[in-house]
Parts: sequence; structure tokens; C-alpha cells
Amino acid sequence: MAQNLYGPGVRMGNWNEDVYLEEERMKDFLEKREKGELLIQRNRRWKKNFLRPVQLSVSEDGYAHYGNNVMLVNPNHARGEEAGVFQEGDLCLCMSPDEVKSQLHDELEIPCGVSAVQTMVPMSRNSFIILSENTSNNETGQVLRYGQSFCLGIVAGLERKMLYLSSDHRSHLKSSKKSWLQEVTLTDEVSHLNCWQAAFLDPQLRLEYEGFPVRANEKIVIYHRHTNRALAVHRHLSLRTYFGKEIEVAAHTHLDSHKVEKPKNHWMLVTRNPRDKSTTMLDVPKPTAEDTCAVEQAMGINTS
Repeated sequence: MAQNLYGPGVRMGNWNEDVYLEEERMKDFLEKREKGELLIQRNRRWKKNFLRPVQLSVSEDGYAHYGNNVMLVNPNHARGEEAGVFQEGDLCLCMSPDEVKSQLHDELEIPCGVSAVQTMVPMSRNSFIILSENTSNNETGQVLRYGQSFCLGIVAGLERKMLYLSSDHRSHLKSSKKSWLQEVTLTDEVSHLNCWQAAFLDPQLRLEYEGFPVRANEKIVIYHRHTNRALAVHRHLSLRTYFGKEIEVAAHTHLDSHKVEKPKNHWMLVTRNPRDKSTTMLDVPKPTAEDTCAVEQAMGINTS
């Protein structure tokens, strides 16, 4: 029967190399921790920056203005012809950095992707600023109008740079990841590709409303000026991002049989609730009198 002839104090194999290797690993770990280069430290910085609470603007007159800090929300709607898993609820447009590259570098990769998320909490990754097309003109405070070109900017990254919502024609090398339609990204370059236009929801009244102020917290259609494609959410297509599974956003006009944009092209410029800094106007319940009046009118009851 074989017996173990070595005691526990006997070192075997490349024990000296193993000791030196363990010391080098410890030195490397301590050096990275001192410089803040550990993966867990980088993740904490990213999440602290992207999930930082942001206070939205308050619309005192009910309209959207240049300089307003708003959330772009695609309202909840019923499933259409989409197959597979369908994400319900209100979805807001969010910045979505690449899952792998964000863990390797502190700098935000440009261009940066966008997605839609089911959250109504204003934070740095989903709060956009309505900016003028011409940066030399100071139009802050002026009312945004239908048919008027504007930009949507977001302050991003640890370096706090301004990024603009942008899009361009689809090509073999550049398209959305799942639907292969026109891609929407965030870029730091100022160009005509960053310009968007708000269109009235009803196409039959769109021409009459041209030049009228855009109401906040109401459904509109947002068109990319250069390609004339509407901003859309594909609730049946999910993406893997740094923050988990989220919904694809692209630029494509989805029309029904009546040549009307489908609900996936509907957006709202959501502002803050003036009575509560931590909530938005979507959290404000509709007045009971308004609902009662609508029911009475529908039933033909004369309330005058």
C-alpha cells in the first residue's frame, strides 16, 4: 500500500514561483485600487454618474420651451402586429453605453447608443435638454413650435460633455442592431444630423398647426429633419446594454392603413410636477371634474 512520505511542511513543485506570482498579483491589485482602476470602482463611478437624480423643468404655461430639461416618453399602448415578448408600460428614451467597452474605459464611447426603459424617475441618462438648431442664437425660454428645427442634448460621461441625439441614413455598415433600420445615436459633433422637428399628432390637422406652440406632456411625432424618419420604439426587440436588457430605439416611420403614424412613433415631452420635485406630470392624476364632464357629454347629459 502506497504511503505519503512527505510531511505538511515540505514544499513541492514550483513553490517559489507560485509565491512570487502571488506577491505580484497582490501588488497589481493594490496599485489598481490606489488608482481607482478596479472593475468594481469603475462600475460605481459609472452608476453614480448615469443614475444621478436630475430635476426636470416646470412648464408654467403648458408648452415646451428651449432650454427645458424634459424626458422623452413613449406612452403605453396595446400590442400591434409584433411577435414575441412585448414590453408594456410607458418607456422613456435613455442613453445606453456599450456593455463591454464601458467596463474597460472611464471615457464614454462616442457615438453612444440609446434605448427605451420602463422608468419614470428623472436621472442623468434619461433627461434631455431642448436646444436651438443655431447655437449662436440664444433662444432659451422661447416656445418650441411645430415644424421648427431643434436639437435634443444630454450631459453625459464623467467628463460631463454635451451629446446630441443624431441619426443618418441606413447603410450596410450602420443600422440599428435588431431591426436593421435607421440607427439613432448620441454624438458630440454639432451638425445638421442632430436636428429634429415636432409634428402634430393628427395628420389631417398637421398643416393647420404648423407654427403653433408644442404642448408639453401631450403626444406628438418627432421627425428627423435630414432623413424625414420618425423616432420610434420597437417594444418587441430587446438589447443587452450596460444596465441590462432594454428596448431598441430607431428612426423609422411606421404607418397604418390610413397613413397615420402608429403608437410606436408617439412621444411626449414630459416635464416636472410643480407640486412635487421628485415626480413628473405623468404622475399627476387627471381632475375628477374633467373625467365626469367627459362622461356626461358622451352620455348626452346637458350640464349647463
